[in-house]
Amino acid sequence: VAAVSVDIAVLLFQQAGLLTGGTVGLAFLLHYLMGWPMAWVVFLLNVPFYLFAWRAMGVVFTVKTFLCVGLLSLYTALLPQLIVVQSIDRLFAAVMGGFLIGVGLLMIIRHQASLGGLGVMALYLQNTRRWPAGKVQMAADFLILLAGLFIRDPLSVALSIVGAFALNLVLAANHKAGRYLGT
Repeated sequence: VAAVSVDIAVLLFQQAGLLTGGTVGLAFLLHYLMGWPMAWVVFLLNVPFYLFAWRAMGVVFTVKTFLCVGLLSLYTALLPQLIVVQSIDRLFAAVMGGFLIGVGLLMIIRHQASLGGLGVMALYLQNTRRWPAGKVQMAADFLILLAGLFIRDPLSVALSIVGAFALNLVLAANHKAGRYLGT
């Protein structure tokens, strides 16, 4: 369910020409720049992080993360064939996409996993250096969205920031310290 929630958001963002943060945001940048399929880019960008996660976060966390990313990649390939979006309000896509990613991430974090990549790094830095994972992730997301200015138009980036705000609003309102892995 978590991967489907995130993937519906990815579909909304893709149809609206938006992007997000994290490893999925990096995949969006490569997709828009090179035209590579999102599903493969999401999966391949995470490959180097699996070894790191194995050593830093343990086998169970890594296997769960691998499954989450695998499902995310699979659904990213399948959903556009199952759901055809003929028209979408871009602001709606940004807000609802952000909410859906936030809800999906809450479910994934609750089950002691991640969507890989930058999330793994943020959790690791929180556990080892006491750097708040949310702030590390927010800084990385800011850089990804900033890079979007070189690939997407300013309105698309501004709407993507709205989506990031919606995502973080869900996390801030629902993620409580000590309740989940990495806090």
